[in-house]
Amino acid sequence: MNQNEKDEGLLTENEIQTLKPSLYAVIIFNDNYTTMEFVVNMLMMIFDKDKTEANFIMMHIHTKGEGIGGIYPYDIAEYKLQAARDLAREAKEPLVLEIREVS
Repeated sequence: MNQNEKDEGLLTENEIQTLKPSLYAVIIFNDNYTTMEFVVNMLMMIFDKDKTEANFIMMHIHTKGEGIGGIYPYDIAEYKLQAARDLAREAKEPLVLEIREVS
């Protein structure tokens, strides 16, 4: 086997591109039933926000109709989405969330 045959099929350093994972935003929707306190606590517990940031996001959701809990790779976004839904279900809050790919 000569060197050309040995190197065939291998990528050089210049040919290798690092692929960045797609990112997804966890979207939280406003409704007329879920308490503001619950949303703030959920943002702190699930999305690791401090109280000031959680209050800011909650007010954004309240005034704009929706807001972003966080932006993550898909697996983490899906996990956080499910954790937030589970927390809302346990608290009997009708909170609606979804994930959207960030472009």
